[in-house]
Amino acid sequence: MSPISRRHLMLAATTAAAVAAAPRLALAQTAAQAPAGPFKVDPLTYPTNALEPHIDAKTMEIHHDRHHQAYVTNLNTFAKDHPQIAEKPITDVLANLGGVPDAIRTGVRNNMGGHANHTMFWQIMGPNGGKPDGEVLSAIDRDLGGMEKFQTDFNAAGGRVFGSGWVFVTVTKDGKLAIETRPNQDNPIMDGKRALLGNDVWEHAYYLTYQNRRPDYLKAWWNTVNWKAVAERYAAAKAGTLGV
Repeated sequence: MSPISRRHLMLAATTAAAVAAAPRLALAQTAAQAPAGPFKVDPLTYPTNALEPHIDAKTMEIHHDRHHQAYVTNLNTFAKDHPQIAEKPITDVLANLGGVPDAIRTGVRNNMGGHANHTMFWQIMGPNGGKPDGEVLSAIDRDLGGMEKFQTDFNAAGGRVFGSGWVFVTVTKDGKLAIETRPNQDNPIMDGKRALLGNDVWEHAYYLTYQNRRPDYLKAWWNTVNWKAVAERYAAAKAGTLGV
């Protein structure tokens, strides 16, 4: 092989390595370089590997520290010129998106919706989540046909979401449950409802382990649900104090 060919091969290999590393570096810098502002990502209350093998640690790290942080970083950027979006509770802003300035309304919808969805998501998951009981189990039996039917219907609804979105169990103030889906980062609050629990079916939530096998992810995800946290959300919903 000629020296020129060797040099070309070495240059190509070096360039390819740099290109491959660049996205990782950019993502890794997202949280560290995030500007200060009124919106923040709460730390996880469990280690990133606590949900393995159902959700791997790298997915949890990327999802929480980078994707969620990106929504919050964007919100803080909007708040610099439009501080009013941080002066009211998130629930109030999402319930009245028509009151958000036109110039940032879509951005607030997407990013505040994403912030609300993910804040709920981390809260209702955890290791050794137990099983539903008490009022939550009674409501599942009454409104959703029991656990087996509920999980089957929930998984089917999540599987039908085209592209990116969420599958939720919504809860009314009188405790009635329903399975609903939303596109993108829309949240039930936008429709005057509240989410009891929800699963993220964006590919970034599962792709490292499950690739295109969303149904496998949906089935495995039930092993990560913290039913004590769900029960606390149910009680708060009935009391009219449930936030995001």
